[in-house]
Amino acid sequence: MTTPFVQPELSFIDVDGRRIAVRHRRAAPGQPTVMFLPGYASDMDGIKANAIDRFAAAAGLACLRMDYSGTGSSQGEFAAGTLDRWLDEVVAAVDQLVEGPVVLVGSSMGGWVALLAALRRPQKVAALLGIAAAPDFTNWGYSADEKAALARDGKLERRNPNGPEVSVTHGGFWQSGEGNRLLDAPIALAIPVRLIHGIEDRAVPVSIALQLVDRLESPDVQLRLIKSGGHNLSEPPEIDTILAELRQLVDLCRAYTT
Repeated sequence: MTTPFVQPELSFIDVDGRRIAVRHRRAAPGQPTVMFLPGYASDMDGIKANAIDRFAAAAGLACLRMDYSGTGSSQGEFAAGTLDRWLDEVVAAVDQLVEGPVVLVGSSMGGWVALLAALRRPQKVAALLGIAAAPDFTNWGYSADEKAALARDGKLERRNPNGPEVSVTHGGFWQSGEGNRLLDAPIALAIPVRLIHGIEDRAVPVSIALQLVDRLESPDVQLRLIKSGGHNLSEPPEIDTILAELRQLVDLCRAYTT
């Protein structure tokens, strides 16, 4: 009989006085922790995040999800969010809650944060999975006119290609992103990296995934393209692909630590 899936309880950690919401599924000592990092203006309760938590529960793994400050159930104003601030929160969650190796799974902007966190904590991050990863999107994702508007007005509103709501970018986030660009130089990570990208992704071009493959110094980098996949990659066959790649990384992690 299959054990029903039970959501980990919502709890909170303190990061520089901010109350950061997490869902933490603990596992036996020595098991890897899978940590999911959501995209820009997203949260830890989406389809991909829940599917990954279900996978972790079935596999006996620890799983950690979190909401960046100003998003989801976390404290703070979204307008105050920056890439540096959200990266600090991710690293703090790893430091406070995780024992043993971590497999980071980052969706869209979360893939950028995952890369930065792996560089910040190389002794803890054992592998990385990027889902439509969007490093440096403050650079290639905005036109010259939009960058000028951000510099002038401190805020930019534009149509969201992935939903009906308006996408808002604040100047502080954009400046922070420009200070954390990765694709201009080699990325000094030696860990296994798996990237999944939809060929029909209109938010993050496939060319960004190819640049990332080229920039990563790890000898174990693989890119899996989904022919009909868009940016969200949340359809059942796409989730199956994500979990297959994650399973491979977990097996590599377990082999390395035993």
